[in-house]
Amino acid sequence: MPPISQKFALYSHPSEMEPLLPGEHRLGPLLEQAHDLMRSGGRLAGMCQPEALRGLRSQLRAMHSYYSNKIEGQHTLPAEIEQALRNDYASDADKARRQRLALAHMATEASMEVHLPQWDWAAVWSPRMLQDIHQDLFARLPADDRRLSAQEDPLHPGQLRSQQVSVGRHAAPDAGKLPAFLQRWSQFYASTRRGELQVLAAAASHQRLAWIHPFRDGNGRVARLHTHLVLSHLGLTNGTWSLLRGFARSHDAYYAHLAAADEARAGDLDGRGSRTERGLEHWIAYVLGLCLDQVQFMTELLALEGMRERIAACLAYEEQVVRQGVRHEALRALHYLFATQGELERADFKAMLGLGDRLATAQVSALLKRGLLDSDSPYGRLRFGVPQHALRFYFPRLWPEAEVQ
Repeated sequence: MPPISQKFALYSHPSEMEPLLPGEHRLGPLLEQAHDLMRSGGRLAGMCQPEALRGLRSQLRAMHSYYSNKIEGQHTLPAEIEQALRNDYASDADKARRQRLALAHMATEASMEVHLPQWDWAAVWSPRMLQDIHQDLFARLPADDRRLSAQEDPLHPGQLRSQQVSVGRHAAPDAGKLPAFLQRWSQFYASTRRGELQVLAAAASHQRLAWIHPFRDGNGRVARLHTHLVLSHLGLTNGTWSLLRGFARSHDAYYAHLAAADEARAGDLDGRGSRTERGLEHWIAYVLGLCLDQVQFMTELLALEGMRERIAACLAYEEQVVRQGVRHEALRALHYLFATQGELERADFKAMLGLGDRLATAQVSALLKRGLLDSDSPYGRLRFGVPQHALRFYFPRLWPEAEVQ
């Protein structure tokens, strides 16, 4: 991060990042957006059996890590992420570093999902949570991967920055005052109690956390992971969508809206705080619009009436082009797993194939080998699998970069 310029004055008091939410007179349209998001998110959450979505969630974590790397200008191809998951890293040192970073993101996101039920609203908003996310993410990387340059010391996971920084036109708050800024950020957003207002808090807090810039590096990654955590805690994502995809697919708008909300108040009609109220309002509207787009997109993809045809197309490709033993007779059983059951005993799945025992056993093996079925053990119950190579059939346009490969 570049050193602070002398032309910038350091922020030293938390009041200098006000407002943390727009005033009451500006909240109406935003609360309507939040209400629509809560209603749409709830409808999406009830569309599929949780077990049927485990394979999808795994692919979504890979996609999120890909998009987070892309936002940071540290591009990693979907195939390279899949290779890293098999412990197959590139010979190029920089590519391997980006692969490790992608896997660290996936592991941190998975860890947050596991621990989510244990955390209350106050814990989610605590400064400690931000440091824990930073710690979890960067402690998974070797020291050399945490160096910003060959001349600098490695980044210390979970540690607040001790130096002054500027990002573009924004000089971040005085490093010595960071605890006060983070405490104000935490107390304000944790105090939101109304459902729709909590959604607005999730959006606004992302911008203000980026403005505080609490870490030497990794601030964008932590802010995005934390916003994902808050939306998940509110029961809006159910592991089926993420704002990260929306941010990455509107990359320029993401940074433009962040920067616009950094600006100082523009006169008496722009709120009463130090920062622009209008800019924060536009940022929140942008975030909620992205959320609604992502929910609508996933709702269309998870519609049961379309999934049967998409599974059939995948099986036809497997049978006629790949030719590794997958047969079209698997359609009814796979669709049943996805649509209703979530998991099946192997004997029950084989019975639905309508094949003899030997052919049914071979078919289960072929589906497992291709990732179209998933199981926790060699004889365990079967789940609907979503390998990366099937995304273009099952969930077209979800991750276009993976489809190309």
